Amino acid sequence: MAMSWFQRKPRNRRLRREHLLDVKLRSSQVRAARLRMAAVALGVVFAAVLSIYLFWRAGQLALNRLLYTNRSFAIQTIEVETDGIIAPEQIRRWARVKAGDNLLALDLARVKRDLELVSLVRSVSIERILPHTLRIRVAEREPIAQVNLPRPRPGGPVEFAPCFLDEEGVVILPLDPSQRAAPPDEREGRLPVIQGLNLNEVQPGRRIESPQLQAALQLITAFDASPMAGLSELKRIDVSASDILVAATGEGSEITFGLVHFEQQLRRWRDIAERGRRFGKAIAWMDLAITNNIPVRWLEASAVPSTSPKSPKPTRNRKKNV
Repeated sequence: MAMSWFQRKPRNRRLRREHLLDVKLRSSQVRAARLRMAAVALGVVFAAVLSIYLFWRAGQLALNRLLYTNRSFAIQTIEVETDGIIAPEQIRRWARVKAGDNLLALDLARVKRDLELVSLVRSVSIERILPHTLRIRVAEREPIAQVNLPRPRPGGPVEFAPCFLDEEGVVILPLDPSQRAAPPDEREGRLPVIQGLNLNEVQPGRRIESPQLQAALQLITAFDASPMAGLSELKRIDVSASDILVAATGEGSEITFGLVHFEQQLRRWRDIAERGRRFGKAIAWMDLAITNNIPVRWLEASAVPSTSPKSPKPTRNRKKNV
């Protein structure tokens, strides 16, 4: 029994060794098969990516040849329409577009952005009209007030240069005469001057959020639409106080306003001014911020300098230039 046991033991070892060799062989075959599959997959992916890239490049070349560099789509006409004072040629310069540029390759968003960086420009629309025309429409801001900013002069005293405000409080830089379609109108020099602003807030193209300034602009708009526009003229408005506006008129009167209900205050001004005229009096000072028993200081009407009534604003018409 002992001999037979010892004789079987070597035979079992050989079987185990053969089994281990067979397992190793199969594992190496599986790894080799997996590597071949991975290589094939990578090859397929690479071929697909390369095909897509080549197709994309071929499409780009075709688009460039057929569209973006095709002289058949060269700009021949640049139509400019504006409702304000900017010269059409100046708008073309700001747009950086010239005849011969490809109409389809033109970046309309860039042109729109460049034009709207101009403080006087409120909005811009741009349109391609195939095959040769670019149309630019510009809506300009309309100044209703002005601010005098200090500007140092080399070797001399400080001088004050005006800039303008539209009804939203956006700061507008004045145009150079060469950038205008017409000479400055006399009404620009007669716009009410805003005083008492924090000058750090006056940034070209930016809206001033000061509640006092916004109230002053509402007052100017309400005044221009009221009967007082033909009888008097707002020359200056001081916005330095937190709860009132102090306006100086062309006749030398000083009128204090509250920050709301301007139509009602303007009606009271009209009524009081009419009563004073019946007695040959003119208003020297009046506080309309007080709702009851409005305080008024009078002076003789003969001592008041005569002022020409403010001319009405002209209706804006969109001007077209090709």
